[in-house]
Amino acid sequence: MNVASIRLKFLVIGIGVLFSSYLQAAGNAANIITVETQESQATSVLGSTVVPYKEVLLSAQIPGRVLAINGDVGSPFKQGEIIVDIDPTSLQAKRSAVSAQVATAQAALRNAQTQYQRELISPRSEDIGSMPGFGLPTMMDIYMTRPMADMMGQGYDSDMARYSDLMNSATGLSQARAAVQQANAQLQEIDTKLRDARSIAPFDGIILKKMVETGDTVQPGQPLVRFGYVKYLRLKADVPSGLVSGLKEGMFVTAEIDGVVNDCKPNDELCGKVKVSQIYPVADPIRHTVIVKFDLQTKTRAKVGTYAKIMIPSSGRSGEKVNIIPKTALLKGRSLPSVLVINGNTSELRLVRLGSMQGANKVEVVSGLSEGDRIIDNPPSGVTSGWMPH
Repeated sequence: MNVASIRLKFLVIGIGVLFSSYLQAAGNAANIITVETQESQATSVLGSTVVPYKEVLLSAQIPGRVLAINGDVGSPFKQGEIIVDIDPTSLQAKRSAVSAQVATAQAALRNAQTQYQRELISPRSEDIGSMPGFGLPTMMDIYMTRPMADMMGQGYDSDMARYSDLMNSATGLSQARAAVQQANAQLQEIDTKLRDARSIAPFDGIILKKMVETGDTVQPGQPLVRFGYVKYLRLKADVPSGLVSGLKEGMFVTAEIDGVVNDCKPNDELCGKVKVSQIYPVADPIRHTVIVKFDLQTKTRAKVGTYAKIMIPSSGRSGEKVNIIPKTALLKGRSLPSVLVINGNTSELRLVRLGSMQGANKVEVVSGLSEGDRIIDNPPSGVTSGWMPH
């Protein structure tokens, strides 16, 4: 026997020893369990998306150039802090012009008030200084001609003349007041636009998406940033209208986000569960789906926009008894689902037909097993009939 044959023999023996050690370790991890029966928990798996607890789209309210965006995607802001600044130079110029109009209107109002007070105290119809000669012609007119004409009803009514002069002064005063109010309204409008030149955080949160950069020119209504409150997260799913009847606000359903929803603690009954928080009252008339939101637990390690699967309970099979086994009992690496069933002191391979998921880790067996059958859980890869755990 040459050296190469000896080396090959030892290599084969070593591989056999390693494989035997692997099977022994796997056999120690495997155990024998009994097929259980429980009420059906048939579920439908739907896709969903992780969304913030609440979010807003901040848009430009004035035209101008973006002076600064005080953060990047993911930057946190407290309520009231400035997120985006837009150049308000043109509005400031308009404000100066309107401020001048306010000053002019206020001066006209003061003059109208003075003229009205003068008419009340010293009526123009009785002014004796409007004619020369010590006002004698006017005095004759006031004390003789006008009273005689008023008494005889010949074309002059002193009361109506007095009323007309007062109404003329009062009208001028009202117009002056209206001009001041109009100018102040224009000033308030510009002040509001100046306030809207800054996009302020409406609540604590982070920037989810930026639509503009510093230096961009924007127009009113153009989106600037998407802002969201991410301390609490939700799942948003379009649920077929036929499945919505099985959901109620406040109930818990199973969900998976990248395989894990929560950092589970031992004996945590809500591990992997999400809470139905909102069911929209109307359905999409085209897709015939209803938007449903689910609250995630606070310690969920997930990111906004992540894809998630939700197990929605189907109401058509409630109360039906089904056989269930753990998913870990299925043999790995086989094209058809199969398990190892205990038969006396050995095991035999048996093909099974699977149904829907029953929770997060168990599956329904439609055929191939009966209640009370004993099977091997956690069998190692590559085993077949006759293999038994140690």
